[in-house]
Parts: sequence; structure tokens; C-alpha cells
Amino acid sequence: MDYQAVLEEVAAYARPFVGQGHVADYIPALERVDADRFGIAVADINGAVYGVGDWEVPFSVQSISKAFSLALVMAGSHGDDDIWKRVGREPSGTPFNSLVQLEWENGIPRNPFINAGALVVTDRLQSLTGDASTTMLHFLREESGNQDLAFDQGVADSEADHGDRNAALAHFMASFGNLENPVPSVIEHYFWQCSIEMSCRDLATAGGFLARHGLRADGSRLLEAREAKRINAVMLTCGTYDAAGEFAYRVGLPAKSGVGGGIVAVVPGRCTLCVWSPGLDARGNSVAGAAALDHFTTLTGWSVF
Repeated sequence: MDYQAVLEEVAAYARPFVGQGHVADYIPALERVDADRFGIAVADINGAVYGVGDWEVPFSVQSISKAFSLALVMAGSHGDDDIWKRVGREPSGTPFNSLVQLEWENGIPRNPFINAGALVVTDRLQSLTGDASTTMLHFLREESGNQDLAFDQGVADSEADHGDRNAALAHFMASFGNLENPVPSVIEHYFWQCSIEMSCRDLATAGGFLARHGLRADGSRLLEAREAKRINAVMLTCGTYDAAGEFAYRVGLPAKSGVGGGIVAVVPGRCTLCVWSPGLDARGNSVAGAAALDHFTTLTGWSVF
């Protein structure tokens, strides 16, 4: 596979979509990002990385971090499926920050990729490690090979200043006994995780363990193959907010998006991709990013179907 040639064709196809949609404006620090940015990278299972456009420009990972926190919780639980008693695995069908389902379902979030579910996962990672956000940062540095990865203080502060809905979700779940740690601590670590800045290169490389059936970049095992399969399955059904069905229909790959404009997608056994373009559709997914991944799977014929 000539990845570079494929990525160049994908970038040319996606170019008319760049700038469409709206940057995330409910987090002021993200509102200032240039909507005309576009980058895409692919990392094969042997560690070779290829990219086009703004693929080495760091951006805020936001909800993409949820896939990594879930992986770390599953790895730290040593086969204990306890986390799945506290969070479901079903698509939500409601916005990612909705309070409505929590009341109907007694404080158990539908899946780990909506905000309520991610707060439960962060809470569990905090219990396992004592420092959820720093644990994730160190893991991402190791897997990406980039020791300069860091939190963005401005983004974290901006999220904290406008995080009343997330605080409400956390307090509501705590009232049902579904948090183990104090709400302020869980919220703080959640905001720090979302504020990490990474490039398409960094994210494609760091997510490689999902394409390698649980093997880390150094060849050691983070997850059993069945656990990596399960994370990929939940990414396919729940990873792009309440547009997961449409995304599976168009792209056909497990993926996790974030309102920073990034999308990480996995081709099991082959490669991991990351695409970034800040313009979002009404459901919070990158317009140009979804178009690019759609064209990638069309060109290569690679999907899980």
C-alpha cells in the first residue's frame, strides 16, 4: 500500500469540505482555532507513519481521550469487567452531554464515550492510579514517542470555567452512588485529559495498540486481543456521538471523535488513522474529517464489513 499517495488523494478529495461547519464555541479556547486547518496521518502496525497537510500541528484531543482512558481502565482491571456494571455499551441517541437518560437509567450512563460515561471511566482510572490525568499523559507520551506532549492550561481552565453541565452530570451520578471519588477531583482530571494537545502523527501512533490487537508500541501487551476488540466495537457503535450509525454506514471503521476537530479511526490488523479539521457538524464531528475517512475506505476497500 502506497500510504502517501492514498493520503494525498484523500486530502484533495476532502479539501472542499475544509472550513465547513462550525468550530466548538462553547469552550472559548477552542473557538479561536483556525477552521481552515486540515491534516491526516496513518501509522501502520509496524510503526511507519505517513501524513499530509497539518498532520504535525498539535490540537486539543478533547473526547478522543475517552478511548485511551477506557483502555487504561481495562488494562488496569486485569480482566475484571466491573466497569461495565457502572457504564453501558449502547448508543445513546441523545447529545453527548445529556442529563435526560441518566435519570431514566438510575445514574448508569449509556456508554463510556458520552460525557457521563467518560466521567465514570475517569473516576475508575483515578481509583486505580491515584492520578488519572497524569497516568494518561505518560501513557500517550510513551505510545506516541513524543515526550513533549503536555496539557493545555488555557483549554483546561476554559473547560472548568464553562463546565457546569459536566459537574451536574457528575453530581447526579454521585447521588446514585456511581462515583468512587469526590466530584471536584473527577471533574478536574477529566478536564485535564481533554486538554492534552497532540498532532495527527501523535494520535495515529498512540492508537496503534488498537490495530495491533492490544500490543503496545514496544511489543508488550496492554490488552488481551478480546479487550482490544471490545474497545473497537464500542468505538464503532458509540464513538462519534449520536451520529455513530451514519459514520459506520459511510466509513465502516471503529472511530473516536472530539470537538477539537480530530477523529481517530482503526483498521484492525493494518493501521490507525487520525484526521483533523476543526469545522464540526451539528453532532460535533469534523465535517472534512468524516469526508476524508469515507474516501480513505472507498479508495482502499478497507473496513470492518
